[in-house]
Order: sequence, then structure tokens, then C-alpha cells
Amino acid sequence: MGRNGRSAAPRPSGYWYEAEDGDASAVDVLNLLRRYRETESAMRSRVRRHMGMGEKDILALRCLLEARAMGTVIRQKDLAAKLDITTPSVSNLVDRLVEDGHARRTPHPDDRRSIAVEATEYGDREVRQTLRRMHDRMYAVVTAMSPADRAVVADFLSQMTDALAHDDGPAHEHRAPRGHTD
Repeated sequence: MGRNGRSAAPRPSGYWYEAEDGDASAVDVLNLLRRYRETESAMRSRVRRHMGMGEKDILALRCLLEARAMGTVIRQKDLAAKLDITTPSVSNLVDRLVEDGHARRTPHPDDRRSIAVEATEYGDREVRQTLRRMHDRMYAVVTAMSPADRAVVADFLSQMTDALAHDDGPAHEHRAPRGHTD
């Protein structure tokens, strides 16, 4: 039984953090977060291989699908900014997405000089079919949690995202080797 009086969810073997009292240390939580990121990265690699797409292509398609869901229009330059890539790179990326049927270029509805990029039904369907089982498993884990536990996890993930969003530069000051002068 956990601190909340409920039975702890069964965990796969190999979870070394399970203490007698069921509590995990801060280091255990950070190690589990690292393990989650590694597992997610491996999953993304499998998805890229399955779909025959590069990482930026998958990220671009996700941006296009999110924009469509929100009813917004994306230009190539917007996509370049979101993906932190150059204009020629985003042009090549969009060319690949269009050639593979995942996206199309259309006239921008508000700016006659601009071209919008949008996901196609095929791109949406392929992503959904590829990720459906994984999303279903993840959704089942989240919906099995109590609302209070979901709130704690959501707060934790939000704070971790904020903590990682700050670029404080290197952990130590760079110093020139002794005897080196500029």
C-alpha cells in the first residue's frame, strides 16, 4: 500500500528504486525521468523507421497537425522558426512531405504573397495509425490515475519543462589555457 492507502501500481521487474516504504528518492525520480526520455527517444526512432521519415520531418508533420487542430495556418517560415532550421532546409523538408503525400502547399488565406503548408488527410491518418496503440497505452496509464495524482504529475512535468527551458550557459566559466593570450 502506498501513502494514499491505495495499492501501488504493479511495476515491471528491474525497477530498482522500489524502497520498503514505497517512496522514491529525488535521484530515483530523476533517473526514471531519464529512463522515460530514453524510452521515448527509442520509440520515436521506431516511428521514424516505420514511416520512413527523418526526425525533423516527423516534428514538422506534428506541427502541421497541431496547427490544423487549432485552426491556424502555417507558412514555411513559421515552420522553420518552430523547428529552428534555415529557410532552404525547411523548403527541402516541405518538398519531401509534399512528395510523400503528408502535406500540401496552398495559398495563404490572409496573405496573397504567402504560401501556407498544411497536413493532408493521408498524413494525419498515417500518424494516427502508426501511433494509435502507443497513445492508447499511455492514455490508459493516465486515466487510471486519480485526479489528484494527475494534478501532481502535471505540475511536476510543467515545473521540469520550465526548469529545462532556461539556457544558463555552461556550468563553469570557460578559461583560456595558462599562457594563452588573445
